[in-house]
Amino acid sequence: MARKGISILKGIDANEVIALLSKAYADEWLAYYQYFIESKVIKGIMKDSVVAELNQHAADELRHATMIADRILQLGGTPLLHPKDWFSYANCSYEAPTNPDVLNILDQAIKGEQCAIDIYSKLAEMTQGKDIVTYDIVSSILADEVEHEEDLQALYEDISEFIEQFKR
Repeated sequence: MARKGISILKGIDANEVIALLSKAYADEWLAYYQYFIESKVIKGIMKDSVVAELNQHAADELRHATMIADRILQLGGTPLLHPKDWFSYANCSYEAPTNPDVLNILDQAIKGEQCAIDIYSKLAEMTQGKDIVTYDIVSSILADEVEHEEDLQALYEDISEFIEQFKR
């Protein structure tokens, strides 16, 4: 634990930050797996474009989990040690891709990103001016999640438009 690093916290308890980051950590692992498995089971038109996007997002979610784990350790905490804990800690739910249709997969992924945007917005607001290191980390992750939502929404709209044109 970095004592001087913890001393920069102003008006916020390190244990509170650790608890909230632990929840975000669980979210990132579930998001990673959701993107990973969606990229394997997806079916439908333009799936190759969607698979490339899902794989990139999976890599980003894994990077986010690493950033959060590192911050938890800096604050004197321990990242969740068992995958079974991800479900009980997570803010955002895991939705198994039981319907592998490309539009359904994209819809699930968009909802996941929207949940992440809500969570990281609250974390950024809570840590702003109180924990600059955590604030910088969650702001960076928030920017990625906003970009992910936009990428997925654009794909969803492109595929939907193509299907509508094909039906005519």
